[in-house]
Amino acid sequence: MTDDLRAIAARIPLLAGHDGPAERLGGLTNRVYRLGAHILRVPGEGTADYIDRGNEAVAAELAAKAGVSPALLYVDPASGLMVTEYVPGAVTMSPDGFRSRPGAVARAGQAFRRLHDSGAQFPFRFELFAMIDDYLRLLSTRDVALPPGYHDVVAEAEAVRAALQAAPVAPVACHCDPLCENFLDTGQRMWIVDWEYSGMNDPMWDLGDLSVEADFDPAQDEVLLKAYFNSEAPAADRARMVIYKAMCDLLWTLWGLIQLANGNPADDFRAYADGRFARCKQLMAKPDFARHLDVLWLAGAGRRV
Repeated sequence: MTDDLRAIAARIPLLAGHDGPAERLGGLTNRVYRLGAHILRVPGEGTADYIDRGNEAVAAELAAKAGVSPALLYVDPASGLMVTEYVPGAVTMSPDGFRSRPGAVARAGQAFRRLHDSGAQFPFRFELFAMIDDYLRLLSTRDVALPPGYHDVVAEAEAVRAALQAAPVAPVACHCDPLCENFLDTGQRMWIVDWEYSGMNDPMWDLGDLSVEADFDPAQDEVLLKAYFNSEAPAADRARMVIYKAMCDLLWTLWGLIQLANGNPADDFRAYADGRFARCKQLMAKPDFARHLDVLWLAGAGRRV
């Protein structure tokens, strides 16, 4: 264990006596370590600019109580330090893991349903278009260029905003950032970690975002939806899931640029942002996208879809 990590652990009573190894785990913006039976999360530089650690602490505790996330053992909202319980035998997921591990996609859908039905009230309200505006304001203070045409696509997305408002749904507790690496699979149960962006949101955001992050094919989408609904997905819910696939790329394009501005070395965030924006435009250009917008308009008008 490095001197820096030892000094951090010494600030946390349940880790202060740890003298064993510290295994570095994944993380795009934070440093994550396994110290025996504990997982220590050390927040990354610059994350305080766009993450409310108080909101995250409440959400992580409520998600653990809902049986969706590992037990929260320590949290300091001021510093962002967090310790959770290590889940023995759990595998950190990836797109390949979702393809190769039998039942993994269904277990993810069931975990989402458990979270969404938990009745938990997260303190933050995840508002897609408000977050786009907030990220754009933050980036206006940084020397980072938006992808060409970004504002034009945001203007096109006003049709999405209108369709979603025409057929509103009650927000529920959502993870909101379902990267594959935020899922831990034991083979019997899927756990979800990292509640930095969590909030009250449309539940279909979680499903659509996971589909994009894991590069699900149509068959995997069907498994996810059927596991979530335990039946065929209602047309309006399916429509929102499809629409959010594009919208999450529109939002996370800006997130990638913030990482670039912060000098985060974990990835090529210029390529990350440009790739997400290109995929957003491709998804919005598909006839399927326009058809699902029409489904929401019909649902909002009270017509059967």
